[in-house]
Amino acid sequence: MPTALITGITGQDGSYLAEFLLEKGYKVVGMVRRSSTVTFDRIEHIQDDIVLEQGDLHDQSSLVNLFEEYSPDEVYNLAAQSFVPTSWNQPVLTGEVTALGVTRLLEVIRQVKPDTRFYQASSSEMYGRVQETPQTENTPFYPRSPYGVAKVYGHWITINYRESHKLFAVSGILFNHESPRRGLEFVTRKISHHVARIKLGLTDKLPLGNLESQRDWGFAGDYVQAMWMMLQQEKVEDFVIGTGQTHSVREFCEKAFGLVDLDYQDYVVKDERFFRPAEVDLLIADPSKASAMLQWEPSVNFDELVKMMVEADLELVRKETN
Repeated sequence: MPTALITGITGQDGSYLAEFLLEKGYKVVGMVRRSSTVTFDRIEHIQDDIVLEQGDLHDQSSLVNLFEEYSPDEVYNLAAQSFVPTSWNQPVLTGEVTALGVTRLLEVIRQVKPDTRFYQASSSEMYGRVQETPQTENTPFYPRSPYGVAKVYGHWITINYRESHKLFAVSGILFNHESPRRGLEFVTRKISHHVARIKLGLTDKLPLGNLESQRDWGFAGDYVQAMWMMLQQEKVEDFVIGTGQTHSVREFCEKAFGLVDLDYQDYVVKDERFFRPAEVDLLIADPSKASAMLQWEPSVNFDELVKMMVEADLELVRKETN
């Protein structure tokens, strides 16, 4: 039974990945930070099947303890300060976790168990002001937020440890991936949750920033499979993971409200607070390398994703209000 260590296991991707690895017969160890608010909602249904251990990307000794205790065969580093707007308010924290946290993990692997296979969650936000469209593994980075800058560091330090210390360390450059488990602060979930609340008469407005931003949106459950596939290859390679299609925030609103027979224009209001200091206008993946080498393809299209999220939030809000 192989052992996988997942940082960020309580997040959207961590919960889907833990489910997937359990089905593959892994022993799953999840690293969780000690915090005043414990949020295990996303993994509650599998909590008896996984091991949860305290650890923190700020604290290298806690990482060493985890490696000495569990000797993981695979490590998936999904922990980060991952909300882009917060990265302007807390740029140092974002750098400490999202950038230097990667170095601490890689250094522990180098010192304690160098045959561990390491997956780094890179991000399409690294492309920022895009230098070419669509974006491939070779497109130059031009990050437009402290989060994007921190992710570029994490990406390059992974490459550096791979080349300098011969580690099996890969990065998946994942484009936006959503689900009913997405945090309420992210725009897609904010939309689907507000649609449910508006339909059920609990609110009448949805404040949003730039409706013209375009993103390549896929389903998180599909994307965690690609993470695992990357660590099963003989050769160490980085991969872009996305759908190859782009949609605007406006289009997401139109589809989401349309599912409950409402017109988004009656409810969406522009709010300057939600505009970024430096905007990322267009992200679209070229996932052809992943398709050819991993045989990975997304199974959920844009319309299905929006429908899945709206239906889940309708059910959730009904439960909360009954």
